[in-house]
Amino acid sequence: MSQPFEVSIKEGIAEMVFNHPPVNAFTSDGWLSIAREIESLGDNDAVRVIIIRAEGRGFCAGVDIKELSADGSLITKVNKGNYDTFRAIHLNPKPVIVAVHGFVLGGGIGISGAADIIVASECARFGVPEVDRGAMGGGAHLQRMFPVQKVRYMYFTGDMIDAQEAYRLGAIERVVPKEQLRDTAFEIATKIAAKSPKMIRLAKEALTGIEDGSLEDKYRWEQGFTLEAYTSPDSQEARDAFVQKRDASFDKK
Repeated sequence: MSQPFEVSIKEGIAEMVFNHPPVNAFTSDGWLSIAREIESLGDNDAVRVIIIRAEGRGFCAGVDIKELSADGSLITKVNKGNYDTFRAIHLNPKPVIVAVHGFVLGGGIGISGAADIIVASECARFGVPEVDRGAMGGGAHLQRMFPVQKVRYMYFTGDMIDAQEAYRLGAIERVVPKEQLRDTAFEIATKIAAKSPKMIRLAKEALTGIEDGSLEDKYRWEQGFTLEAYTSPDSQEARDAFVQKRDASFDKK
């Protein structure tokens, strides 16, 4: 099975590029492979900074709903792949810069929320459509980016916000034209890579340690509700409706 990404390392900067058409939505195996690669980059002495970006229509559409619609029991494996990926980014000893464009959905939010720095193209849009897909998850990482009430509005409605609004709310370091996105990420990465690796590692560990609560524990709490959601007929109906491109029909009782 081919990996849904490509990786290169040059002058201390590792670049992971998602390239899994049509929308960079990853299977359970795909998520697990992403997590392993990010952990490996963190252990690689040749790497000082990690950049994650994507080719295609958007950054990441999250999990492969078709896989889960066909076999809901895979939710446990998907949960592990998501958890391992976000943890590998958040607790990585190296700074992780995420450069996003187009849609940033579901697992794309988890990646962004776990990262140290986010840069975005002007076309970037952020959203958590989990409720409409019969799942939970992403709130902990979204709340690392945006205020509580904004998170709840996005979560309950499924509405997306654009890059400028995300910048206004403080999640985004820079908003640039799409053709400048990669160069902007490398500009920041180069500045960090020029500093003492020891000092940067200590700085990241210190900053992570003073965050309010454990991001991993919060996300694990959410994942319990994702598993509970998948036992509901409404969850299967939501996934089937998405795959079949129709409106979902729920019992209103």
